[in-house]
Amino acid sequence: MADQDRVRSPCVAVCALDENDVCIGCHRTGDEILRWTSMTNDERRQVLEKVARREENSLI
Repeated sequence: MADQDRVRSPCVAVCALDENDVCIGCHRTGDEILRWTSMTNDERRQVLEKVARREENSLI
């Protein structure tokens, strides 16, 4: 698969895990960050859906 076809990482280069093991920059868990490079595009999309919910909840 060409690089341009892969789902891109939500990393914003603000890397710090909070008390719940969630990055304050990209809202992925430590495990999701570690596994990102080996995930399929479908798995990455699932993570991005979770990221969107976490980000939304962090704004409340």
